[in-house]
Amino acid sequence: MRFTWTVKEDAILLRAFLKQMGVSKKLLAKLKFQGGTLLVNQKERTVRHSLSQGDVVSIIIPDEGEHETVLPYPSALDIVYEDQHLLIVNKLAGVASIPSQYHPNGTMANRVKYYYNQKKYVNRVIHIVTRLDRDTTGLMIFAKHGFAHAMMDKQLRSGELQKYYTALVSGEVHLLSETGRIELPIGRDLQSIIKRQVTTEGQYALTEYQLKRRQEELALVDIRLHTGRTHQIRVHFEAVGCPLLGDSMYGGDMTRGIERQALHCTRLLLFHPFTHELLEFNQPLPPDMSIF
Repeated sequence: MRFTWTVKEDAILLRAFLKQMGVSKKLLAKLKFQGGTLLVNQKERTVRHSLSQGDVVSIIIPDEGEHETVLPYPSALDIVYEDQHLLIVNKLAGVASIPSQYHPNGTMANRVKYYYNQKKYVNRVIHIVTRLDRDTTGLMIFAKHGFAHAMMDKQLRSGELQKYYTALVSGEVHLLSETGRIELPIGRDLQSIIKRQVTTEGQYALTEYQLKRRQEELALVDIRLHTGRTHQIRVHFEAVGCPLLGDSMYGGDMTRGIERQALHCTRLLLFHPFTHELLEFNQPLPPDMSIF
């Protein structure tokens, strides 16, 4: 895969310019040791080469091949967006994001691997940018090569990639304000290898919400995640007395016909990693959450 830029300043080293373009030391090492190429005005150069304004810089990244350990799983994908760098899909409930001891196959990674194989893509390594819990539905981002993955990770860390969720919560919903922030540290529950809890020894976590509808002991809330702790939304809403509907792990109401946490990734805002265009994606609620 080839990427090309035009230099807009004088007397800058190729190494520094590539860093500005998002090329990491890891990617530079891959170019050096795995058959990639650095070009300036169509001539091979080293990272110590001095650039001038107007120079045309290209990198040619070797194909990634595939993860032999990720088995393809035949299943249709609900594709929301795709180009040569990104794949955005709508995930169903009951599907894990990545293979594990308990879910070795049939995960989103396995399904995407099958799709890549069917399309005969040269890059078939699975790069997950945003994971979702097994029973959470909605928008999920895959990068189609390592460079795109690194660029999207930067957006995640900086907050440029914004993730919005919608949840149905129950319990003390009369205590929820129209807009609010839940700012409580989250760490492991020492009684469980899966469960998390609010604890002073935990990592900083911030969840912002907006109340959309409220009816007796049930509310629909829009949520923006500012941090990405495991089970963050589920833990935070349990902590304020409003666990997610159907979330048996965190005390959710199991009597309203929903047997999974009522959580859906509704909206994504991001900058395309190479065109820098602002992209927005929206995904309607699934039928089991459309009860208002």
